[in-house]
Amino acid sequence: MRSALFAILVGLVGAALLHIVIVLALPQFTGKDAYSRVLGLYEMDSFFALGNEPGTTGLANEDPFLRVAVCGFSVSAGPARFLAKGSVPFWSLSIYDADSNEIFSMNDHTAVNGNLDLVMATPIQLVDLRKTPSESLAQSIMVEMPDEEGYAVLRALAPTDSFQEPARNFLAESSCEPFRR
Repeated sequence: MRSALFAILVGLVGAALLHIVIVLALPQFTGKDAYSRVLGLYEMDSFFALGNEPGTTGLANEDPFLRVAVCGFSVSAGPARFLAKGSVPFWSLSIYDADSNEIFSMNDHTAVNGNLDLVMATPIQLVDLRKTPSESLAQSIMVEMPDEEGYAVLRALAPTDSFQEPARNFLAESSCEPFRR
């Protein structure tokens, strides 16, 4: 009986200490999530290519066969549009919300003509876009954004040295900007 009470008491004290440590350590970890790091890159609404070494935000391109670019965006003032075209063996785009939950992803095999043309918008903005269809949106994929802010990660495959330059050009010529009619 004594050993059971002792075990319960040790467990409660241990749990209390663990909670105190977590609460005291929490401020050290805030602001270090992926979204905060993406916001720390220069400006929103443009793709920023990641280098092989971590920059000031700690983001880096860690895969030797992929070139990666990130873009923070907001749909609060209007839809965001992502465009890219070029000759790379493979590309993929992933859209995340501010909590780093993946909302949407696609690649060159699921895109129209292999080109990236994506519009992210709130449900109300999507209704407005569909009411008055624009000729420029004829080939666009329209996706609902549940939150107002998020970030996009665009990857281009460069399996050999000869593909490095086309992959860098693909990322450099891609755009992540507010949609204009």
